[in-house]
Amino acid sequence: MVTSRRSVADSTILAGWRKSSYSGGSQGDCLEVVDGHASVPVRDSKNPTGPAILFTALGWSAFVAAVKSDSLNA
Repeated sequence: MVTSRRSVADSTILAGWRKSSYSGGSQGDCLEVVDGHASVPVRDSKNPTGPAILFTALGWSAFVAAVKSDSLNA
């Protein structure tokens, strides 16, 4: 999937969604990702037919690092 867009309106067009290893908790607040694309598609697991955000690999790594360091709660 090579695209200049930053989102996909209907994430069901992508196959192979899995719960992100960075998602946690048992409250259903999970992110799902798809491997094997130039960008990293991410969607809310509670809305599987909704949109997906497309991160660059660098952007996804930076987001994960910010979550891990708890710097998003500032």
